[in-house]
Amino acid sequence: MAKNPIKFGTDGWRGIINQDFTLDNVCACAQGVAGYLKGAGLADRGLIVGYDTRLASEDFAAAAAEVAAANGIKVYLCPRAVPTPVVSYGVREKGTGGAIVITASHNPAQWNGFKFKTEEGTSASTGVTAEIEKRIADALATGKIKRLPLSDGLDRGVVEYLDLAPIYARQIGKLVDLERLRQAKLKVVTDPMYGAGIGYFGRLLGGGTIRLTEINGERNPDFGGIQPEPIAANLDKLSATVKEQQADVGLATDGDADRIGIIDEKGQFLTQLQVFALLCLYLLEVRGERGALVRTLTSTTMIDRLGEIYKLPVHEVPVGFKYVAPVMIAEDAIIGGEESGGYGFRGHMPERDGILAGIYFLDFMLRTGKTPSQLLDYLYSKVGPHYYQRRDFTFPEDQRQAIIKRVGDSLPKSIGGVKVVKVNTVDGFHLALADTSWLLVRFSGTEPVLRIYAESDSLARVEKLLELGGGLAGV
Repeated sequence: MAKNPIKFGTDGWRGIINQDFTLDNVCACAQGVAGYLKGAGLADRGLIVGYDTRLASEDFAAAAAEVAAANGIKVYLCPRAVPTPVVSYGVREKGTGGAIVITASHNPAQWNGFKFKTEEGTSASTGVTAEIEKRIADALATGKIKRLPLSDGLDRGVVEYLDLAPIYARQIGKLVDLERLRQAKLKVVTDPMYGAGIGYFGRLLGGGTIRLTEINGERNPDFGGIQPEPIAANLDKLSATVKEQQADVGLATDGDADRIGIIDEKGQFLTQLQVFALLCLYLLEVRGERGALVRTLTSTTMIDRLGEIYKLPVHEVPVGFKYVAPVMIAEDAIIGGEESGGYGFRGHMPERDGILAGIYFLDFMLRTGKTPSQLLDYLYSKVGPHYYQRRDFTFPEDQRQAIIKRVGDSLPKSIGGVKVVKVNTVDGFHLALADTSWLLVRFSGTEPVLRIYAESDSLARVEKLLELGGGLAGV
């Protein structure tokens, strides 16, 4: 059997459009999913197929639908680009066997991707993706890929267009008082970054006194020349617009809207770790929820401090929501989050949802009467100051093992006179220091990027940790 070139990372398979991300490979992926659903006894529940705003995403999605339909699986095909969390919730609401989403999430424009969501609407586990990969390899080796023209599938009723937006809106309305938010005296700038989140905040919150301005709200497969990842480096336009309009907050979603980035009323970016801790505080203080908290090892120790304050368990897992979701389910956790800006919530689904995270943040502001910077000050009054930065470096793939060996051979016993109390090598090299600062060197699971992360009680300390991490990796 030919070696399968298609490997699923932390959340699906991604590739360069028209190089490895081709129509034939997408069809092989869809055949693999169809085989998995049949083998797992889930095929009779149907399959949702959604897609984002990237180049030809609708064509790749149509092809995936054609393959699933040819395998006798009922397909609910989204009629337009749709956020991944809307698809994930659709799986739970419709009770399908899962979903395919054509998206490369936050990756640069030349990339596209193939995500599979399980019957729980979550990112597929390593075991599930391994099974799908085996079936993809078989499809590629044998050429046995079934395909039914979309028009025939629609005529036969095995493919059906399904708009998930109303289903999702009803769910959000059950979780938060949307009418109260619509009547809020807030000025909000939203930035879907030309991605699948276009129009969603307006759809949920429009029609009242809240003043919403959307920027980058048209489809642009080039993403305006920026990477659709809602981090500070990519949100200059949002920051400038917030300051120009004297808005109360800026909300950005990534390419498939499962991540959130927030700009405060001063035009300053709130780091993903700050936002995660703030959302935890919102659930605990404003909503009065209690339960476990789940975080990835790249996330903030502020979550641990909140766990201590409220006497709640905190669970640390490797990077990727495929690791977060099972613990959220098993522990009935109130929130799970990761450094990338993706957060999932109890009562909704154990999966990232950038739109709901943004809605919750607005509700936090409204119900406390505080600005984003005031909310951050309030958080720090409880957990102490925490600062964080991440640096990304591209690298030649043939250097991966050399970098790993270089770091592993030179791990320090202390940093700046502070003892390293724990080294975690489950996902990269995570060094925990005695003063709760930490440094992490790891490879991205979705793109050829080496990441160096650090958190400490001052920006100067963070910079020193990042420099040390770069020195260890030789970048």
